[in-house]
Amino acid sequence: MTFRRGVRLGVDVGRARIGVARCDPDGMLAVPVETVPRDDASVARVLALATEHDAVELVVGLPLNLRGDDTPSTADARAFAGALAAASLRPVRLVDERLSTVSAHAALRGSGRTQRSSRSIVDQVAAVVFLQQALDIEKRTGRPAGDLVPPAQEPA
Repeated sequence: MTFRRGVRLGVDVGRARIGVARCDPDGMLAVPVETVPRDDASVARVLALATEHDAVELVVGLPLNLRGDDTPSTADARAFAGALAAASLRPVRLVDERLSTVSAHAALRGSGRTQRSSRSIVDQVAAVVFLQQALDIEKRTGRPAGDLVPPAQEPA
């Protein structure tokens, strides 16, 4: 099995905030980076972070329900991923992020943080959770997790 070297950014798209995480070039560990406010500058800020961290790929979480069906947030995440792909030369992948936010809240509670005190970082932690899962899948299978977003999609 081969693992593609390079930093990846995990992007957890929410209606109010976007959590961003990154991994090291060997894909050993995903760590939080920043919570980006969701506004007209969100795509540009995520792309600036990709440049700053020399990311080779953007991994956007796809919020599916437990049965694997679309949720109200699925179209929003797809549109944001399409906007990233249209504005970037880097590949953008959509990966299943089921339960990543639940896992993030549980981890933060376990560390003694209240939900209110976690609000500013929970999206980053969710991005860490699904980015780490994507890295582990690629290491185990030799294939990147998720689906490549075609770069020709129109920005959201």
